[in-house]
Amino acid sequence: MPVRMLAVHYPDWPAVAAGVAADQPGAVLAAGRVVAATPAARRAGIRPGLRRREAQARCPEITLVPDDPGRAARVFEPLVAAVESVAPGVEVRGPGDCVVPVRGVARYFGGVEAALAEVRRALTAAWPAAVRSAGAVGPAPRCGLGVADGPFAAGIAARGEAVVPLGGTAAFLAPHPVDLLGDAELVDLLRRLGLVTLGSFAALPAADVAARFGPPGDWAHRLARGEDPRPVTPREHPVDLGVVTAFDPPAERVEQAAFAARRLAEQAHDRLRDHGLACTGIRMEAETGHGEHHVRTWRHDGPLAAAAITDRVRWQLDGWLAGSASAGDEVAHAAMPTRPRGAAGSGPTAGGVRLRIEPVGLVPAAGRQLGLWGEPGAAAARVGRALTRVQGLLGPDAVLTAVVGGGRDPGDRIRLVPWGEPRVATGLDRPWPGTLPAPAPTLVHRPPLVASVLDDAGEPVGVSARCTVTAPPARLAIGAGSPMPVTGWAGPWPVDERWWDADARRRARFQISVAEGGAYLLAVAGGRWWVEASYD
Repeated sequence: MPVRMLAVHYPDWPAVAAGVAADQPGAVLAAGRVVAATPAARRAGIRPGLRRREAQARCPEITLVPDDPGRAARVFEPLVAAVESVAPGVEVRGPGDCVVPVRGVARYFGGVEAALAEVRRALTAAWPAAVRSAGAVGPAPRCGLGVADGPFAAGIAARGEAVVPLGGTAAFLAPHPVDLLGDAELVDLLRRLGLVTLGSFAALPAADVAARFGPPGDWAHRLARGEDPRPVTPREHPVDLGVVTAFDPPAERVEQAAFAARRLAEQAHDRLRDHGLACTGIRMEAETGHGEHHVRTWRHDGPLAAAAITDRVRWQLDGWLAGSASAGDEVAHAAMPTRPRGAAGSGPTAGGVRLRIEPVGLVPAAGRQLGLWGEPGAAAARVGRALTRVQGLLGPDAVLTAVVGGGRDPGDRIRLVPWGEPRVATGLDRPWPGTLPAPAPTLVHRPPLVASVLDDAGEPVGVSARCTVTAPPARLAIGAGSPMPVTGWAGPWPVDERWWDADARRRARFQISVAEGGAYLLAVAGGRWWVEASYD
């Protein structure tokens, strides 16, 4: 059965959030059309859906403001918090609209009317905070409150400030237009069929509606009948997992800050554990007495323990105080000039007064089972700590690791990324057309080795424009080495890359095995041969 809901509705909220006074003609535009208008603009004939020029023709003195959904949500936030202070479990349907179950709050305040009065009082008290966010002037705008069965009917009731009696939702919805269903395609079809009100649509047999309009039509039919079973999904409040400490007197040495960093790391780790989470990175913020700020985000392949968080903070502080902050740091210095610390960079001019650690890259803390004979991967962990230490001193780009990415040649598929970053080249890990099949070569030559391929008569082997060999390969010579008999070969496979650019490459590839037991990947272009890679 539908749940009794209390809905809050601010008409033309985008115009309210834009800071346009209600007694001034103003409208909000999106894609060249009006989406919201002030009461003064509506009295001048401005309606949603009008084009810009038509709106200006009807009201030349109108103020037009571009639509900003982020601004609308930001200004609405204090009002949502006000509703939550009276009735917890608010679901925001959109900027200017929210719903909340009314049963509990009505019992608490002694009835639905008393609950509505408390919500309206809270909204009126919270309007000054919204004014500061919007830059608006004047009194609080008109707010509609309504109660009905289900979120859909409650939202419509709020537009008319109605309290629909229990069980009377279907009769309340009947005279309203089908446009309120919100499905433009379905609404257009219903109007062409002569079904212009929710009541006429609800009167149709449910089985026939489902057969004719499918699942979307069946759902809209249930809404028109007042059978909205959707429960409210309360918004989740973001949890601040950051921890901060202040130094008094300011910390002048790394050891002082490191001691505090260890305590902060343990606190952050405890907060994550309480929420069943782990982090794959940390964001460290340090501030000095002269207003200098140093910010760095560290990331790691796996979850970070408290000791690993402490190490990264200490290393980063050590690198900053030693003047080795790299260009990749997010450093914002004050107007006061910094004391030069050498060519590597500039360190702070005063002691630290504030240190904050915020876990980032949150993942579920699933845990892991340790081995019976000790910690697995201990050596790899020591190597990881050493490389991270180097990054803390020299910057994230000082330690690179190879990952496999996209490309047609073995050399093109190798990419270097900073240590600790994801090991997959995003968007480039899918197979490319024309790439070499498995197995991959074991050694890629950079630059390729000069080679020559000869036939039985000792003449160079070439590839024609139709991608056919002039003669079967018989001997292969690499560099200044002696020719080796060819025992098997495959190809040619043409590669025509960037044909639209001046840097176009057109060549053919071969796989050749020799009597000495080796196998090679070769390429030929313009009559010249190269060894690009070798197989074991």
